[in-house]
Amino acid sequence: MFRNFKMVSNVVFGRGCFNQLDDILSEKRKSADAFMVFLMDDVFKNTGLKEKIPFKHGDLLLWVNVKQEPATMYVDALTEDIRSFSKSLPEGIIGIGGGSTMDITKAVSLMLTNPGTAADYQGWDLIQNPAVWHGAVPTLSGTGAEVSRTTVLIGPEKKLGINSDYTVFDQIVLDPEMTADAPADQRFYTGMDCYIHCIESLSGTYLNTFSKSYGEKAIELCRDIFLEDDPESDDKLMMASYFGGMSIAYSQVGICHALSYGLSFGLGIHHGIGNCIVFNHLEEFYPEGVREFREMIEKQGIQLPGKLGPVEDDLLEKMVNVSLVLEPLWENALGNDWKKIMTKERIKAMYASMMRDA
Repeated sequence: MFRNFKMVSNVVFGRGCFNQLDDILSEKRKSADAFMVFLMDDVFKNTGLKEKIPFKHGDLLLWVNVKQEPATMYVDALTEDIRSFSKSLPEGIIGIGGGSTMDITKAVSLMLTNPGTAADYQGWDLIQNPAVWHGAVPTLSGTGAEVSRTTVLIGPEKKLGINSDYTVFDQIVLDPEMTADAPADQRFYTGMDCYIHCIESLSGTYLNTFSKSYGEKAIELCRDIFLEDDPESDDKLMMASYFGGMSIAYSQVGICHALSYGLSFGLGIHHGIGNCIVFNHLEEFYPEGVREFREMIEKQGIQLPGKLGPVEDDLLEKMVNVSLVLEPLWENALGNDWKKIMTKERIKAMYASMMRDA
């Protein structure tokens, strides 16, 4: 049986297309008392972006803090804020920010229509009820969160996505102008999330022509962006993110992401930075990708974080367990016999190497 996966229903792309958001939302405002919820990264609090939001009387704006990786408890708190604001559901929720903000937006839209806590749904296809209509305006490019069926969250016991067809955005607004002022290092780390997505997808056992087609184009765009001085780099990175997300939609990521999840859970390291730290230690598995990745680091003048550890034995054990839960990632990377190749002891040794020299 082939997977029949859900894709984003509506996409608008182009410089200045953020200005169409009002028209898009107007079609969703079905009554006079209908309201929208805007979840915006609080890094924009002291900028002029707030004034550009098509905010109507009765709408709700919640500033989202993403200094830490998105957590299930934070999603639950935001969900309660919306429920306290109105007894009725919003007509839509719109996330404006990077990958973490988009993941939070997806999770909140699900939790408004499903009982319990966000931690109850960490896993595959556990969501029972469709989400509130939800859209996104990325202000960073690379994570692929705008197209994925996953919202990655740190829970009490694990870092694991809510994976569901109901998670997928109904609308995305891809305006390269929104990413123009992103800090260079942050832009690099999110861009490398895309690059690593594709390296893992293109070398995985789950590879198929669908994934290969999207992955190869995303890799090509990443090379233009991070190895050349391309004047259209913002536009290209936004499309690379889209293609990279589509590449793993019908395949999977691999070793880097599995280990990065454990690193984020144990040390609170943001996903993009964690991926770069881990990938720099995976020359054995992705030799050509790591070589090119290091060329990109040098070209972009990026300094990866230094020594991270050591960590206590019990925390290291939790990090290993968080990583091992992600069985599809390991299988994609190493095949059906991956458990014979990647033992707990080997993962501990790999983490220990990262602790000594990130």
